[in-house]
Amino acid sequence: MFQLTRSVTWQALQGLQQQTADDRIRDYFAADPKRFEKMSLRVGGLFLDYSKHQISDAVLDKLIELADHSALVQRRAQMFSGDIINVTENRPVLHTALRNLGEGPLMVDGQDVMPEIQRTREQIRAFSEAVRSGEWTGFDGQRIRDVVNIGIGGSDLGPNMACRALLKHRHPELNFHFVSNVDGAHIQKVLSRLDPATTLFIVSTKTFSTQETLLNAHTARRWFLDNAGPEADVGAHFIAASTNKAAAMEFGIREENVFEFWAWVGGRYSMWSSIGLPIALAIGFEGFMAMLEGAYEMDQHFLTAPTAANMPVLMALIGIWHINFQGAETQAIVPYDQALHQLPAFLQQLDMESNGKSVDIFDRPVDYKTGPIVWGQTGSNGQHAFFQLLHQGTRYVPIDFIASLKPEPGMEDHHFALLTNMLAQANAFMEGSAKGGELDPYSCPGNRPSNVLLLDELTPKNLGALIALYEHKVFVQGVIWNINSFDQWGVQLGKRIAGEISERLDAHSQDFDPSTQGLLRLVREQLPTHDTASDTPARRGKKRRTT
Repeated sequence: MFQLTRSVTWQALQGLQQQTADDRIRDYFAADPKRFEKMSLRVGGLFLDYSKHQISDAVLDKLIELADHSALVQRRAQMFSGDIINVTENRPVLHTALRNLGEGPLMVDGQDVMPEIQRTREQIRAFSEAVRSGEWTGFDGQRIRDVVNIGIGGSDLGPNMACRALLKHRHPELNFHFVSNVDGAHIQKVLSRLDPATTLFIVSTKTFSTQETLLNAHTARRWFLDNAGPEADVGAHFIAASTNKAAAMEFGIREENVFEFWAWVGGRYSMWSSIGLPIALAIGFEGFMAMLEGAYEMDQHFLTAPTAANMPVLMALIGIWHINFQGAETQAIVPYDQALHQLPAFLQQLDMESNGKSVDIFDRPVDYKTGPIVWGQTGSNGQHAFFQLLHQGTRYVPIDFIASLKPEPGMEDHHFALLTNMLAQANAFMEGSAKGGELDPYSCPGNRPSNVLLLDELTPKNLGALIALYEHKVFVQGVIWNINSFDQWGVQLGKRIAGEISERLDAHSQDFDPSTQGLLRLVREQLPTHDTASDTPARRGKKRRTT
């Protein structure tokens, strides 16, 4: 059976790593004045410079060969056509269908899914326009002014990031809040500032069974009834994005206000579905469709561009070089754009939940590194925080610098300073501070790799393309590593044990390890009257029907 690390191409890359170990990136530019032109690429409104890596022409050729010899072409075609590629959960992976703007059908199990997707888009359009225009009102006839999205993971990070990134496109009379943490302080802080008569809650949960989301949703519902009065109409203030219509209706949500999506939509890939409803409410349905258009444009590029000119594939291969051959453990995401301050957290889930795997698709342990630890924050702040370690420390950390070229009106001086700081940092990481080839104790060694990714402007369309770019990058790496990027059994493990502790807290806590038993004793001492087994949202739902 095929073993990646024993392949001819993999072993050739190992040999090239040893041969080029002492190469300097700046020497590549000296040897080839056209390196920037050769190693940069534009797709729509995105421009990628990938020239600042310790990657020779020979290394790049072998990386491209690695992709060409992998199952990428087959798996990519399977993903876009609706074949089952999430093998452990026996599902297709069709987030690309959600932004498909083509004319033809897309068959899954003999059924064209595009009519369903288009019906849901129309539902999102009608609802978002009703709320934004003021036609949709609360129980006492006032227009909605605050929208609270209650979700966690993919039901929070994507919409949260996009709404913040596109803040300047937001409806001027609507405010948006995102509640994800099960810590009661989070939802309490949000609710304390709101008027129940003008607040709309979106309960975003794929199965309508996620413990954290349901606990927050029930807390919001109690707050609403306590403050608006028992006769207030829950259905005028709560809607849901979920695959479980029955459970949402049991909560009190009207059937027509359950925005469905499908089991083949993974949580971290779901912002293109009804989970993206907050985005449509914030920037309008036309803006939401522009995001889908940008993602679709990147999808088509990913499908049709040759490997050597394919932006997601090239970014994936560069990451594999760093992770598997250069020893990188982490990947820094550094946006030089305050509007993108949530992007590192979003990409952290996208990458680490997808490729944080130690077995391949045949359930065999892998003998190579898979996904990196993804982290980062906005650039100006990072310069005065963790950049010192990146410049002079012992860690090898590739960096993605991301910025938009177009300044805000009246902020041209700020934007010029922002971009020149970013370019200076990318240059400094490559060049270092050594003079004449000599290092002193205070020198920065340089030779640190980075991508520079520029958006012509931070628009809904370009943001959609940017997100799709990283989605496909992660997919390509998963294919080459021969892992399933679309399950998350580690996440499920934590959920299962949390449920077991809640169910067996009193009677069977001795079933857990001594440390957990001791900690549970401390919890019980602080919450002596808390009946955990009867107070979970799931059990409350079993006791009585909420209306």
